[in-house]
Parts: sequence; C-alpha cells; structure tokens
Amino acid sequence: MTDSTPLIAPRHIAIIMDGNGRWAKQRSLPRIAGHKAGAEAVRRSVQGCLKEGVDYLTLYAFSSENWKRPADEVDALMGLLRLYIKQEIKQLHKNGVRVRFIGDRNGLAKDIIRLIEDAEDLTAGNARLVMTLALNYGARAEIVAAARQIADDVASGELRVGQVDEELFSTKLQTAGMPDPDLIIRTSGEQRISNFLLWQIAYSEFLFLDSYWPDFDEAALKCAIAQYHDRDRRYGGQ
Repeated sequence: MTDSTPLIAPRHIAIIMDGNGRWAKQRSLPRIAGHKAGAEAVRRSVQGCLKEGVDYLTLYAFSSENWKRPADEVDALMGLLRLYIKQEIKQLHKNGVRVRFIGDRNGLAKDIIRLIEDAEDLTAGNARLVMTLALNYGARAEIVAAARQIADDVASGELRVGQVDEELFSTKLQTAGMPDPDLIIRTSGEQRISNFLLWQIAYSEFLFLDSYWPDFDEAALKCAIAQYHDRDRRYGGQ
C-alpha cells in the first residue's frame, strides 16, 4: 500500500463520547454548553463516516447509570436529545443514514419514545450508514435480558439447550443483525469501557484519546482510522 492509497475504513466504529462537562468547565461554561458542543461533534462524526465509507457508527449517548447525574442536567440532556432528533432526522434521511436506538426505552419519556420510533420508521430503508444511538443503555442488562429470553425459549420448548451457542446468543442482543465493532474510540483520556457493548467488543481494537468529545472532528476520525490500520488483528489466532 502506497501513501496515496486510501485506507479502507473499519466496517463498524463505536464511540464512547466522553468529556463534554470537562470541555465546558475548561471554558467556564455551564455543562449543558458542553453537551451542545458534543451534539455538533456527532454531526461531524456522521459526515466523516459517510465520507470515509464506514457502514456502522454506534454512539454511547446516555447510559443507564447516567440517571445518577443531577436532575437538571438529565433534563437538559433529554431536551437536547429531542432537539437533535427533530433537527437532524431529515438531513440524516436525505444522506441515506438509517437511525437505530438500543437501550431500555421504558425509562424514557413518551414523547422521546415517539420521536425514536418515528426516526427509525422514516429511515428504515436507508443503507449508506447505520447510526445507532445507545440511549438508557447498559451492556450487563442487555446480556441478562438475552439470557432470560433464551431461558424462556428453552422452557417453552422452542429451543433445545444444545442449540444455544455464541451465534444464537448474539441474535438475542439488541445489536442483532449488526457486525461487532472493529474499532472502539473513547475520548477524554479515560481508559475504561463503562458497561458498553461488553459482548460485542470481544475482538475490537481500542483507541483512547486525550481530547474531549466536543473537539472530535473529521480529522480526528481519519487519524483514528489510520491508527486502526496500524494494528495487527489476529483474533487470537497467533
């Protein structure tokens, strides 16, 4: 491969978007200003993935543990989510982006659930990029729910115990039908997974960036893809 040869993008990139609050604090701004700037970074990331030929982009938007944050911050985040979906969905649809959501919807406001369902319905036929937002999501809860579903199927006679394997288990997860992430990116300098896609990232490459999420842009995405291509993915074979 020569320097002029374009790098083939990872098929699936998943991002833990971290550091909005600290970005705002550095600038003596309220935390919600950091979240608003983070929404702009989401827009840039989607555009970057479309340009680079990424097929799947999964973003950790709000974890099941984030409810522990101050109520006013949670309310502001939910308001920002509403605004993002309303403002961005038409452009996402125009650009051929399919929008999906994973996580526990039961804990969300009814109007947000309607926005989510409308966004998924509108973009269901798009195939240029699948953008998945993990909202009120926790990987342990996802795995437990999948195990319960399999147990129910075995108890009802729909499944035999001998049929249960990794492939079948994956079909019971909320990411069923999606490839596992090739690359996990976390911003803000933190180096942990925070209950994100624990089953799916068994063989993902990890990239931890010191910069905060609001500073993430298309150049940062291209750099991440270049670093990904410097890795030797052996899947335990050597």
